[in-house]
Amino acid sequence: MILRIADASDPAIAPYRDVGDPSALERKGLFVAEGRLTVERLLADRRFAVDSVALTPTAAHAMASLLDAHRDTPVYVCDPAVLEAVTGFDFHRGSLALARRPSAQPPLSSFAQAARLLAIEAVGNPDNIGGLFRTALALGAGGVLLDPSSGDPLYRKAIRTSMGATLRVPFARVDRWPSGLDALRAAGFRIVALTPSADAIAIDEVAAEANGRLILLLGSEGSGLGEAALRYADVKVRIPVDVRADSLNVVVAAAIALHALHN
Repeated sequence: MILRIADASDPAIAPYRDVGDPSALERKGLFVAEGRLTVERLLADRRFAVDSVALTPTAAHAMASLLDAHRDTPVYVCDPAVLEAVTGFDFHRGSLALARRPSAQPPLSSFAQAARLLAIEAVGNPDNIGGLFRTALALGAGGVLLDPSSGDPLYRKAIRTSMGATLRVPFARVDRWPSGLDALRAAGFRIVALTPSADAIAIDEVAAEANGRLILLLGSEGSGLGEAALRYADVKVRIPVDVRADSLNVVVAAAIALHALHN
């Protein structure tokens, strides 16, 4: 269903006034995706229920064939000035979508067949959250597990930075951290903590015997993994770096580790 919106006061497009307020969206059970590629992936994958799509005429023309396959989804086509007046932002990408957050997250048992998982502690920056999901998708991680303090994968900036990977890689938040990972450990996963600590084993040594299923624990760039997570891990692993560098960006570290510990 494609509707032309000529006036920012049109009530049909009123829900898009909340796109700059993630708390308001979350209270309504929604999240927003922006950018043509991301919206295309959201529609094509059909993983999340899409409430509506708002597009500029140029974007609507480019996405015509995909929109034709989603005729039950309301599509609002409006000039860029109207879209900016409604949202308060200059969305130069010309594409927005409002989608439904899942009513429940997947059980940890649904991750039990993955070969590699990322587990993230205290990573709040949406750029890093998005980067970690993009890395997970590219390098074969079967899912991402987040502690209670890590950022929201369905936050607009995290989705955009991930190039839509947060819409594709399964994830769950683990309320009891890190002990909530016990079920996966019992299912045969080995817990590998990434840390720059000098007493950790160099990743090349671990890679030589990394044949089983692994959960890679990663912490924030400031303080790294907490003591509880480090004690919980089966092994502590470091990525050797130049002595003049104290550590790596968490996304870079995840990419190196996933590549080195490929199964």
